[in-house]
Amino acid sequence: MDLAYIPSPSTGVLHLGPIPLRGYAFCIILGVFVAVWLGNKRWIARGGAAGTVADIAVWAVPFGLVGGRLYHVITDYQLYFSEGENWVDAFKIWEGGLGIWGAIAFGAVGAWIGCRRRGIPLPAYADAIAPGIALAQAIGRWGNWFNQELYGKPTDLPWALKITESANREAGLYHPTFLYESLWCIGVAVLVIWADRRFKLGHGRAFALYVAAYCAGRGWIEYMRVDEAHHILGLRLNVWTAIIVFVLAVVYMVVSARLRPGREEIVEPRSRKPVSVEKTERTERDEPAAEPEEPAGSSADDEDVENGAGNGAGSAAKG
Repeated sequence: MDLAYIPSPSTGVLHLGPIPLRGYAFCIILGVFVAVWLGNKRWIARGGAAGTVADIAVWAVPFGLVGGRLYHVITDYQLYFSEGENWVDAFKIWEGGLGIWGAIAFGAVGAWIGCRRRGIPLPAYADAIAPGIALAQAIGRWGNWFNQELYGKPTDLPWALKITESANREAGLYHPTFLYESLWCIGVAVLVIWADRRFKLGHGRAFALYVAAYCAGRGWIEYMRVDEAHHILGLRLNVWTAIIVFVLAVVYMVVSARLRPGREEIVEPRSRKPVSVEKTERTERDEPAAEPEEPAGSSADDEDVENGAGNGAGSAAKG
């Protein structure tokens, strides 16, 4: 008899009153809100304007969802395009299936568009949002718990995940890889926040640290999973992806630190405050070389008398 285990929900649908909401979608939405909230706080602390992170997220999030789904469908095409499968299921994102690699890549394209429209450097924005993305992943992984998917190998540990039987899975106790990755992502967020404060990371290095740290955990967690996946030289495709992306992230941190040390002083351009009329008039009096243009309907003689011009000009005015 199993004395302890993590139960799986009996249904993947949450009911907000009369409104049904799938647990997977709820976790994704909640993760996005947390990422934007934390990113906004960090952006303001860097000198940016409130609301900028949310404005750019309007571009990044849809691109990320499309990219995440595309990566999943392409790498697991047999689930949708094999004999006996319904290709329409490829569009049912609420049933699970978002590849983080595609989500980050396409999300970066959307963020780049948003940053270009605001005149903001993408690396600075990425640094601000990086810990929030990690927390969003931590929350989003609980969507896999609602769907009873992406679990690991069988185990009798006290924190084993109980999976119920269905057409695509066998009942039993398995490693809760969703929980392992969720906790790992929380640790990644804490690491990035600490390192950013300690070393003043800039020019995309905080984001690169997030990527490298996440890949380090994703490698061993992916190795524990038992769901169907493509293998290359005995390793799952996502393990190879994690290794390659980890190396690229580390190389970027090293090269960036040498080429562009320090942190951006200005992350968001601001409009200059208009110079006051009183200050402008005072400057014109102090600098006679910069004479103002004569307004229509006024004479140079009137201005000379009014401003106390030299004796020669004054005599001319009197004559």
